[in-house]
Amino acid sequence: MADTLKILVAQLNPIVGDIDGNLEKARATLKEGAEKGADLVVFAEMFMLGYPPEDLVLKPSAVEDSMNAVRQLAEESADLPAFVTGSPWAEDGALYNSAVYCAGGVIEARYDKQELPNYGVFDEQRLFTKGKSPAVIINLKGVKIGLAICEDVWFDRVPNAARAAGAEMLIIPNGSPWRRSIHKERAEAFDRWSRLGMPYLFVNQVGGQDELVFDGASYATNTTHAERCGLVGQFVSGTEMVEFDLEERKFVLKDEGCRLDHDGWHMEYRAAMLALGDYVNKNKFPGVVLGMSGGIDSALTAAIAVDALGPDRVWCVMLPSKYTSSDSLEDAKACAKALGARYDIINIRPGVDALDEMLTEQFAETQSDTTEENIQSRLRAVTLMALSNKFGHMVVTTGNKSEMAVGYATLYGDMCGGYNALKDFYKTEVFELSRWRNLNHPDCALGPKGEVIPERIITKPPSAELREDQKDEDSLPPYDQLDDILRGLVDEEEDIRDIMARGHEEATVKRIEHLLYLAEYKRRQAPPGVKVGSKNFGRDRRYPITNRFRDD
Repeated sequence: MADTLKILVAQLNPIVGDIDGNLEKARATLKEGAEKGADLVVFAEMFMLGYPPEDLVLKPSAVEDSMNAVRQLAEESADLPAFVTGSPWAEDGALYNSAVYCAGGVIEARYDKQELPNYGVFDEQRLFTKGKSPAVIINLKGVKIGLAICEDVWFDRVPNAARAAGAEMLIIPNGSPWRRSIHKERAEAFDRWSRLGMPYLFVNQVGGQDELVFDGASYATNTTHAERCGLVGQFVSGTEMVEFDLEERKFVLKDEGCRLDHDGWHMEYRAAMLALGDYVNKNKFPGVVLGMSGGIDSALTAAIAVDALGPDRVWCVMLPSKYTSSDSLEDAKACAKALGARYDIINIRPGVDALDEMLTEQFAETQSDTTEENIQSRLRAVTLMALSNKFGHMVVTTGNKSEMAVGYATLYGDMCGGYNALKDFYKTEVFELSRWRNLNHPDCALGPKGEVIPERIITKPPSAELREDQKDEDSLPPYDQLDDILRGLVDEEEDIRDIMARGHEEATVKRIEHLLYLAEYKRRQAPPGVKVGSKNFGRDRRYPITNRFRDD
């Protein structure tokens, strides 16, 4: 058998700021690499401090601690495999996003990221200095290896420079967040330099970090992205050995079982699961509590929470008022029972009556309107927050992207909580994802198989049930129309004339645009939620709150 260079890919889930914990993960992985005969272990971008560190890298002590952890790991690993790990690196008054190569107990080389992304969720030009050299080559077992970091390979300058410097292989530590279009985007970007014929290893982190979720999806390939050989998988932590044939000068790729998992609802559901689960676990909450209304948003949120955390860590609470229908009571209970989650009923009517009495004098001679509706929503939030304060469970909110877009949500009411699993899913997508979950059991899910969202929840007309016979379509266009308009306004930044050309009435489009801009102050105060689409409310989209622009 031909001699090979053995590389252990470490697709791990670091925690931002947990330098000691990340260091311990690296130690364990290096020992595993030694046991398996690895020559090199590769960790992800910024692994030692965690990615994205945001303004944490502006704190000198955090950067110094991360650098010292790398130095310490290098010293401890003199008799272990060589390794590449990511860390911020401060030198001569500049701060770099670096990949550090360590071997034989010392730091032998460092590559500083060249292409600093400054769009969408990224803000690296504000934080880091561009590296001075586009090519850093390390030599291991006679193989010349070029280093690059994430965004560097979305353009061809760094790969070209590495190849020109003699690189026979490219190793790319990544902190590349997932979104539903990511595999197509990576393929199109990386194939721009596939003409170089340079084998490369894509090593990505996995896990949820606030609004972002990382899919891992690490792979090796000898030519193009289309011929990639998936190593660990998507949305799972682990390691995988890949070998580089020293005679053929290419990776030895498996014939079978190395394709990445498919895209679609399966990946979107797993992304939502992992993001919520990591947010809860990394912030050390014992579990979650949510308002279970009998509607589709709370049902799907409960399903995601149970699949992420297990039934014993999810507490569903029905908070009925005088407007809550018997169907909603039955559906909420049936859904919680199907999921195996704890279910309680706390009637808010006494609280509503008490507030009505308190405000009798001030509200005299006025008509009931959204004020009374919002009181109900806010009383539910007060109740859930009381349970959270008393027992430690984090409140999960249940609003979807359509509602967040047009402000069809109550500030300090149903928007009150620590995390929103559906924040970047439009209402039509909530329906599709719910149907998908009833027919499928996601990989790594801790919840039960089978129908967990009763069919009536999916088929009945959506309603906030804050007044008699209320329906969402009393205030909003049908969701298929609304979501098409919102995708144009939010995701595509389309001119309203382009949206109208798809058959939407001018008055409707202008009204939705007005509601979208008007609700910006609400979204600024909304809890974080996982990014799944091209542009989420939060890091991606930063519109002014005070804003008189309207597209005429």
